[in-house]
Amino acid sequence: MIFAGLPFTALIGIFGVAAAFATALYILKLRRRTVAVPFSKLWERILRDKEATSLFSKLKRLLSLFVQLALLALLALALGDPRATASFLKGRNLVVLVDASASMQATDGSPTRLAAAKKEVQKLIRGLGGADRMLLAQMDATVTPLGPMSGDTSELERALDTIHATDTRADYSRALRFATDSVRGLENAEIVVVSDGRLGEATDASGKVKLEADIRFTYVPIGTASRNVGLTAFSVRRYPLDKSRYEVMLEITNTGPEPEEVELSLFGDKNLVDLTKLRLGAGERLPRFYPNLSGASRTLEAQIKALPGSQDTLPADDHAYALLPERRRAKVLVVSQGNSYLEAALLLDEYLDVRVVSPKQYAETTATSGVTQDVVIFDGATPASPPRAHAIYLDPRGSGSPVKVEGELKQPGFDRLTRNHPILRWTALDDVNVARGHKLVAESADKVVGASDQGAILIAGQRGSFKFVALGFDPRESDLPLRVAWPVLLLNCINWFTDEDARYISSFRTGDVWRVPVVSASGQALLTRPDGLEIAVPVHDGRAVYLGESAGFYGVRPLDAHVVSPSPKDAVEGTRTAFAANLLDVEESTLEPVKELVVDGRKAGALVGFQIGVRRELWIYLLLAALVLTVIEWITYHRRITV
Repeated sequence: MIFAGLPFTALIGIFGVAAAFATALYILKLRRRTVAVPFSKLWERILRDKEATSLFSKLKRLLSLFVQLALLALLALALGDPRATASFLKGRNLVVLVDASASMQATDGSPTRLAAAKKEVQKLIRGLGGADRMLLAQMDATVTPLGPMSGDTSELERALDTIHATDTRADYSRALRFATDSVRGLENAEIVVVSDGRLGEATDASGKVKLEADIRFTYVPIGTASRNVGLTAFSVRRYPLDKSRYEVMLEITNTGPEPEEVELSLFGDKNLVDLTKLRLGAGERLPRFYPNLSGASRTLEAQIKALPGSQDTLPADDHAYALLPERRRAKVLVVSQGNSYLEAALLLDEYLDVRVVSPKQYAETTATSGVTQDVVIFDGATPASPPRAHAIYLDPRGSGSPVKVEGELKQPGFDRLTRNHPILRWTALDDVNVARGHKLVAESADKVVGASDQGAILIAGQRGSFKFVALGFDPRESDLPLRVAWPVLLLNCINWFTDEDARYISSFRTGDVWRVPVVSASGQALLTRPDGLEIAVPVHDGRAVYLGESAGFYGVRPLDAHVVSPSPKDAVEGTRTAFAANLLDVEESTLEPVKELVVDGRKAGALVGFQIGVRRELWIYLLLAALVLTVIEWITYHRRITV
């Protein structure tokens, strides 16, 4: 026997003090109860029986004292919370994985599948034995333990209340590996999965998940419905040559066993763009393409609604969101003595606001009012100090260069290219002929995008809050300006600076780790979620990193002490990045519950051994015994048995 509450020595002290106090009260009881009688003959009978009953009266008072002492002993032992030792009673060690993926938002529960799952887990908690311990974990895109392994039912129910559904797929294999590690080496170990079974195979990069033979594996199925229609693809892009127009591609999937009719609405900037009624057969995937649209400048949203007679059980996949790239003119300042090749290339994009100044004018403007451009292109003119803007350096020289410039190179070529870098998209530089150039030396955080056998000649990187691209030769000393790659390279650089390129991602997928471009000198950014809550996220390699769990529109901005900008309005709008996130998962939209779970050929068993009632904790029985003694003493007192 062990005491989980107060130690035994403390219980002895408490009982001793209480017993002494109760005994003192009985000793101080000096006189009998006064009873008035009308006849003197009764007094004679009492006097005759006095000696015969004195011993019995003492016995009655002692019996009452013993009842009180027994009552105090029971209460003192209950304070100690006595528990059976492991050799006498061995409890179970359970890990309960509660599925909180998108499919658990289906409305065939009470009111949702997740709510039904939480009710089942609550029954498990209330059915725990006195020596049982449980660990609750939320299973979605990751696995989140909600507390330590505990036998405290109140603590477990509080942890259960924190479980919430996410717009993600469940990482089943990761959750099983976590549960296996949590109960490894424990006796009577058990893993309980509470889910609708839409979990897929328990396989990851490490292979199939294997459960140890001594770990019991059980499954609590949730859900009944299977009819659902959802949006499983949604994308948008602007036309490269006419950024006022765009096209939309989406896909609707009927994952249920019966035909369904739905109403599809497309909104641009919250205004209705298109409304269509569609009929989908059982299991049909219907793509829709909207070319040559206009009217929306930023946000797009698709929405489906089941028509009368049809069913759509999962609301989480009825909405899809996308953002168009911002359609704003990038201010480009060209610092040059005159370069027709450069100026002509920049005229190809009508959304560039180009201004050309000489190096002398640039120096005077910087000294008086500063530069308020998005991008500055230095054509053979390197400033003494870097601009407060993104910059392209053509053949940089001197101490103001963002990278170190070494000796002259004779006929360098692009022998090595980082082809997946954004500034090289749609370019072919392998056979560019260069008369002469200079070797560029990159810093540790810079990226060598192009290099010859003699050294780097094209480097991209970041200094502070601004990006740069350095080209180690004068384009006029090569045949690059005669190629299509020349204007494409320049526009790619500007798009990389302003994050307006043709590879623009109109939406991210929930359940993935997002890497959102953001310029931050502090290494942190503020992310605004669809519910309006702002949270700090880390920035790595110029991208904010965040595991997305909810669909909707997001915003991210740098968490810097200050952002240099010409005006407070530009400080907010110029540094904030908006993006969208969607579920778009056919597996999560498929709602038919799975009746059996199988892991590595092992079938999950049924749940047994959980009964709501009095737990196997002795203090409860001690309190019940104390209550019974109290009732007995009350009855015997009023029947004058113990007084």
